Amino acid sequence: MDAVNALTARWAASVQGGTVFSAAGVWPLLALLADGATGAAREELAEAVGVPAEQAAATARELLATLAAVDGLDSALGLWTKRHVELRKEWVAGLPTGTHGVLTGDLDADHAALDAWAAERTSGAITRMPVALRPDSSLVSASALTVRTEWEVSFKGDLMPWRDQDRAGLTRTTPDLDAVAVARTPAGALTQARVRGTNGIDVHLLLGEAESTPGEVLGAGVDLLTDALTAVPGSRLPYGEAGPGLRVASIRTERPEPPSLTLNTPEFTVAADHDLPAAPEVFGLTTAGDGSPGHFPGISPAPLALAAGRQSVTAAFGGEGFRAAAVTALDMVWLGWEPEPDHESKRAWATFDRPFGFLAVHRASRLALAAGWITDPTPFREDTA
Repeated sequence: MDAVNALTARWAASVQGGTVFSAAGVWPLLALLADGATGAAREELAEAVGVPAEQAAATARELLATLAAVDGLDSALGLWTKRHVELRKEWVAGLPTGTHGVLTGDLDADHAALDAWAAERTSGAITRMPVALRPDSSLVSASALTVRTEWEVSFKGDLMPWRDQDRAGLTRTTPDLDAVAVARTPAGALTQARVRGTNGIDVHLLLGEAESTPGEVLGAGVDLLTDALTAVPGSRLPYGEAGPGLRVASIRTERPEPPSLTLNTPEFTVAADHDLPAAPEVFGLTTAGDGSPGHFPGISPAPLALAAGRQSVTAAFGGEGFRAAAVTALDMVWLGWEPEPDHESKRAWATFDRPFGFLAVHRASRLALAAGWITDPTPFREDTA
């Protein structure tokens, strides 16, 4: 899990503006690429996934098994190849059962099949495979991930000011003061609010200093997960402005009341598409994504080259719970002629699709027994088809 978190932090450092992404959706695909890669591509991919290349496939299987066991999380892996692409048995053995499908070469049909897979695996949240197939697309690998949880304590709708505009806000008050914490990071203070889900999936809301970048805030959030940073829980915070957007105070009440935390946040829905090779240093694709063949002999002896890698992802945070879905796909093309067959055979095709003549000939005497010219062949009847 630490390797996936590390990819999350590295990816966060490269994003700008409102977005959403899933490193857990990308990581298994990169790990399987690393397992089948060679040379510099293998080294870069191994560095990106954070484990030695020879351990990458096994670690990917472990991650997929872990994801499958999480309540409220569904994941799937898919692989489609054209029939002429021979895959290494050792590489295929590392894939989940039922993963491998076929690309027919009919772009419309293949697109429809892959789109249907994405929609089915995300319960309709994402209806299209992120990569666009091309005539030479020969191998497509994809992952799908969906996350869902209901809050242990729901929110109430409220009006919320947001940069001089009114937005749909959410508010709730709970007695768990330690559901909020403040950390000191290299980029300044960070406030972390944890919203617990009923199935063991939580959402951490992170607020940094006004000048902090997305990478700094999200990276610090990852560091809190890995204990690279520590945070002071709400019950131990001093009175006053304890952190970004966080105030702690003592109030008078008519009767004894336990400490409480009021959380105000906007309701949100966000969607994004990511071009993975556009950030090659993040995903270890500098060499693997250079468009040349020969980087993946462990996947297939075919001259495959990575042509595209994309992720489509969406997330929604509401009063009752949280939903997210991501589909990631890698498209590999065949950079060469299809394998030559072992034997040669001469073939010809003749088509009689306009008026034609005929002769009936006696073979021994070469005598023409009948002759004719055909302009109106027998009509087609369904009962003779």
